[in-house]
Amino acid sequence: MKTVTHVLIIGGGIAGPAVALALAKAGIRSTIYESYSATADQVGGSMMVAPNGLEALKIIGVDADLHVASRPISHMAIANSRGKVLSRFDGLEGMQPSRVVWRSDLYRVLRRAAEDAGIPIVHGKRLVTASETANGVHASFADGSDASGDILIGADGIRSTVRELIDPGAPSPHYAGTLGFGGVAPRDTIPVPSDTMTFVFGKRAFWGYWADPDKGICWFGNLPHAAPSSMGEVRKVPSVQWLEQLRELYGDDQPAQILLKHSDRNQLLGPIASEMMPPVPRWHSERMVLVGDAVHAPSSSSGQGASLAIESAIQLARCLRDTPEPSQAFACYEQLRRERVEKVAANAAKTNNQKAQGPLARALMDIVMPIALKTLFKPAKIFGSQHHYRIDWDAKAFPESR
Repeated sequence: MKTVTHVLIIGGGIAGPAVALALAKAGIRSTIYESYSATADQVGGSMMVAPNGLEALKIIGVDADLHVASRPISHMAIANSRGKVLSRFDGLEGMQPSRVVWRSDLYRVLRRAAEDAGIPIVHGKRLVTASETANGVHASFADGSDASGDILIGADGIRSTVRELIDPGAPSPHYAGTLGFGGVAPRDTIPVPSDTMTFVFGKRAFWGYWADPDKGICWFGNLPHAAPSSMGEVRKVPSVQWLEQLRELYGDDQPAQILLKHSDRNQLLGPIASEMMPPVPRWHSERMVLVGDAVHAPSSSSGQGASLAIESAIQLARCLRDTPEPSQAFACYEQLRRERVEKVAANAAKTNNQKAQGPLARALMDIVMPIALKTLFKPAKIFGSQHHYRIDWDAKAFPESR
């Protein structure tokens, strides 16, 4: 018999609705508490949902809506600063392609699914503290209200309040050395295949682009930058100034200089600090547990952030379904997830180091990369374990012997 019948979910972004939908599938009621007073319909840039993430979305019944809101990326290309394609990846055999989606669209799909499932979403509820008892958890919010449930799930992002409540000594996000930007150039600026995303190792910084038939040629780039004292100060810099810095940074790169020349400063996305979470020692307490970016936030280089969050949401729900005691369910969940997510994060950290290299190292890379890609780039080995990951919802989360 389940001892968990009602769950408090802190955070209504991506992981929050995903775990609420998975809990509903498991027969467990939940309420989502979001700190912001309004929805995030126009917030955020683009993200990739990998094949493993798409398969996870099937389990919670939103894959069809996600397909409508996203674009397939059947091919990925790696190019040098002159625009020469050095290598192509056409996906793994027998597997659906990754899909690129705007964060606001993925958020909208998940939120609407949660609303259609009758899951309450309460806005303007910034968590201040929470206390645990032998039978449940009590949450207090900044507006003076409170709520009680059997357990509390922290889906409150990379600067998680719940993480600090579970472990006051928990690590903070690590800055990866770059600020992220994105923008859009007119569709006819250069010819770009509609199903290909190209990643460019420029002379001084990393760059990428793809074609969106509705918006134009979408691009993203990384500006090497010292750790900012605060993102509030960084965001005070006018977008026209950032755009000029990007044009200078990518002035010798093709086709970056052309796309930046034709990009509208009013459509500039960013700056966004490139951050990732180091390994988190404590994923849970007796009645509180973390999910998504609150506990594992690989850098955007992984292409797996959203997919891992959705996977973890589903695995947590399976463990709560099959293991009546919350602390045992949390331990089951951590055992299922920790090794996988930390491996993905470690690989992404290596890619980040390449993006933030100095001029000498980057010059050497220009020489070595063409050879390395021809001899060492083995997509099945690099992406296989990530993209092939599947969750069997109907199977027990852990064998009976455990």
